[in-house]
Amino acid sequence: MPIEPWMNCRDIQTAIEFYTQVLDFELAVAPHPNPENFDSRHAVLSRDGDVLHLDSHARDNGVFGTQIYVRVSNVDELCERFVAKGLELTVPTGGTTPVDQTWGMREIGFRDPDGNRVSFGQPIG
Repeated sequence: MPIEPWMNCRDIQTAIEFYTQVLDFELAVAPHPNPENFDSRHAVLSRDGDVLHLDSHARDNGVFGTQIYVRVSNVDELCERFVAKGLELTVPTGGTTPVDQTWGMREIGFRDPDGNRVSFGQPIG
């Protein structure tokens, strides 16, 4: 059964722009256009068959600091593309290429506009 993570965000449109324009997710379900509608603060994104929910319902008192890890087969290519779009890596700190971790993954990591941690990694070798 696939897992569908939820990320809290303060501003749904800012989050959608970051995840679609920088991280190459696709908008699968857009927020409802009427701001009075409950679904105006929720969006669904997809990337290579994986699903990510963005939610700003708790934007006034929500807990931030979620972390997601995306396993990929092309972390070097993604890193190059993301850095070219202006993404600042926190893993490796200030780096521009992935780092080989002692636990057998080649990774990059960064924070989204709301401070949530996002990592992309692939097995070494």
